[in-house]
Amino acid sequence: MKTTLDELQAFVHVVDSGSISAAAEQLAQTASGVSRALSRLEDKLDVTLLRRTTRRLELTEEGQAFLAQARKILAAVEDAEEQIKVRRQKPAGRLRVNAAAPFMLHAVVPLVAGFRAQYPDIQLELHSSDQIIDLLEQRADVAIRIGPLRDSTLHARPLGSNRLRILASPAYLKAHGTPKTVADLAQHSLLGFTQPDSLNQWPLRHPLGDALSISPSLCASSGETLRQLALADVGIVCLADFMTQADRARGDLVQLLLRDTVEVRQPIHAVYYRNTALASRITCFLDYLSAQLR
Repeated sequence: MKTTLDELQAFVHVVDSGSISAAAEQLAQTASGVSRALSRLEDKLDVTLLRRTTRRLELTEEGQAFLAQARKILAAVEDAEEQIKVRRQKPAGRLRVNAAAPFMLHAVVPLVAGFRAQYPDIQLELHSSDQIIDLLEQRADVAIRIGPLRDSTLHARPLGSNRLRILASPAYLKAHGTPKTVADLAQHSLLGFTQPDSLNQWPLRHPLGDALSISPSLCASSGETLRQLALADVGIVCLADFMTQADRARGDLVQLLLRDTVEVRQPIHAVYYRNTALASRITCFLDYLSAQLR
């Protein structure tokens, strides 16, 4: 016969409460019922898990080892039940989502209609910011962040990653020529970020390493602004796939220096504070977003 969840629960509750009678009260069962469940478990395992005296219960060595596994099993079952509840319930209420403007426009906005059709009772509020924000100060429930995470006080969920590419418009290349080597970039108009400096490290192999630090001819604080400048034939840019996929598919932007480009992927995470009241809304949104991004 196999061990049952009822027997595992009886064992764990007896250990945690310190007595069979206390465990029975917590489980809304009789003391004799809990005692029988414990005995059945020991018979099935053919070991003594608890030494019983008139005054106290004491775990045996085998009981100590089995307790850790029993806790893991019960926790896994509880987690599975919670996930099913989330799927069966209809989460409702406001969910404030913050993301950098390019990610919001190119990755989140196209998915909103499908999400609302599936979860009509969740009221989305979409906020854009190109700077890392304080979730509490900005009253955001969840934020999408691209790049390495630095704030360890937040819960983070990976959503995927995006490749960086060196791009320019065909019209710009026709007017100024196509760079054949990394060194040729010095003769071109390079579009970069005002801050941080790490965004102006392009993934290109050159004699000094695998990252080229550029001195932009023109700077902007937003990746979307840089994208628009590149589309307007102003210069060469380094941007992530999520905002340029359609441009490349149409031929409005073309990739440059393919052989010299290092495979660099920016991690994408959702970050949030643990909040039980919001848990189902956050889970639904992140599950949907993650599935669609893949």
